[in-house]
Amino acid sequence: MTQINPARKPTEAELDILRVLWAQGEASVRDVHDALNATRQTGYTTVLKLMQIMTEKGLVTRREAGKAHLYQAAMRESDMQGQLLRDLSDKLFSGSTAMLAMHALSLDSASDDDLERIKALIERKRGTS
Repeated sequence: MTQINPARKPTEAELDILRVLWAQGEASVRDVHDALNATRQTGYTTVLKLMQIMTEKGLVTRREAGKAHLYQAAMRESDMQGQLLRDLSDKLFSGSTAMLAMHALSLDSASDDDLERIKALIERKRGTS
């Protein structure tokens, strides 16, 4: 799995852009700008600059398609989530996934469906030990 260099971790604004790219697969700056503006006002040049920075950081890749540049996330969403959670677990819970999970569950109520999915994951983990 690809590791995130600490200097290349996405900011909140960059994560918003990555979410658009994960949903769309590949998109132009205009596509990302339009998607972000569906929820909040964001300037086109701001999105463009952020995507240029993200290219330099290795968070996205860019290819030319005619006059447009098309961007794609350089890392799968699940890989990014896993890496960011590992980093959070290391910083806040000394690497204890159990403490991270227990704390997350204590923050909010979990639906019966969520609890069943957690139980199934625990059973799978027990089976692979």
